[in-house]
Amino acid sequence: MPDLLWDDVRDLFDPDLMGALPDVCVAGTSIDDWQTVFDLIQSRGWAWEYSEGGVVGPLPSATEVLTRPVDAEAVVLRVWPVADVLAVFRPYSADEIDFDVNLHELQGQAGVDVLCSFLGVIGRQLGKPVAMTAEGDSGNPVLGFDPAVDRVVLLVDPRFS
Repeated sequence: MPDLLWDDVRDLFDPDLMGALPDVCVAGTSIDDWQTVFDLIQSRGWAWEYSEGGVVGPLPSATEVLTRPVDAEAVVLRVWPVADVLAVFRPYSADEIDFDVNLHELQGQAGVDVLCSFLGVIGRQLGKPVAMTAEGDSGNPVLGFDPAVDRVVLLVDPRFS
């Protein structure tokens, strides 16, 4: 059975209500957690692209990425857990693993299942909650992976009125 049903979360996948690029975060992380995610991306065989200042290159270690000078070029790690679904990681700080997903790519039950699977894989590997918020609203998670119940759960009533 799916973690979440489309009919129950349709509003949380509405780009007009949530913003097209909701924020996903794993709080309370470390460089080791980032390295775990880097290793996970490669071991799962997900397509990925790492770039610094727009220049594509090999994926360095998390230590190399997160100890770069403050004024260094921006780093972006694009990950496709499945074809046509992109997650964009921005390693700014060791303290949080932040990434965006595009709700336009996650419509219908298939989209919900892809997102739940992706959040679950990351959360299980780290043993930490993974929370999704509306775009730019980091303080109010709407859904997320809860390691205590080993699934993605709703964190709000999804019916906006």
